[in-house]
Amino acid sequence: MPKVIIFDLYGVIARTQTDEAKQQLVDLAGVAGESFWDAYWACRPAYDAGQETPDYWAAVAARLGVTFDDVQALVAADLESWSLVDPAMVAVVHELADRGIKLGLLSNIIEDLVPVWERHHGDWLRRFDALTYSCRIGVAKPDPRAYRICAERLGVAPQDALFFDDNEANVLGARAAGMSAELFTSPEQVRAVIG
Repeated sequence: MPKVIIFDLYGVIARTQTDEAKQQLVDLAGVAGESFWDAYWACRPAYDAGQETPDYWAAVAARLGVTFDDVQALVAADLESWSLVDPAMVAVVHELADRGIKLGLLSNIIEDLVPVWERHHGDWLRRFDALTYSCRIGVAKPDPRAYRICAERLGVAPQDALFFDDNEANVLGARAAGMSAELFTSPEQVRAVIG
């Protein structure tokens, strides 16, 4: 049993964007979906690593060669699209914490979302011994530095941690940093792996 268990947030404990939320963003942007998402994701790493919100949306617009009519509406829709939780995984977090297992969270997340999550989901976020957000450490997964910072905040060496993420690149990044890591599939998988 590793000394700590570390979870990613999105795609593990939190839900990813729904199709409806994605369409709302495309409609607000007023550009073709494929072009919008190419620009959205191409500009996202800097945003996850702490870039200011207006600068992110300006970069997306510049990449698309457009001007957005209502940036605030885009910001609000984007925040809303990343604010849903998976109750089954929240239950796993509580189970593990109740067993006395030390828990960490390592998430690529923008600064504007941190207070949203802490305000609405503080009950289970408080079960974590360390919350490591990319926007606050200035580096995002899969950069090995992100995992090392998270382990340090938990007071362990990377090799003493087990990390779950739904993104294979992030799992490989954790392994490169010295952690054991699993590609997340379900709450049942987590229970089976941890025992």
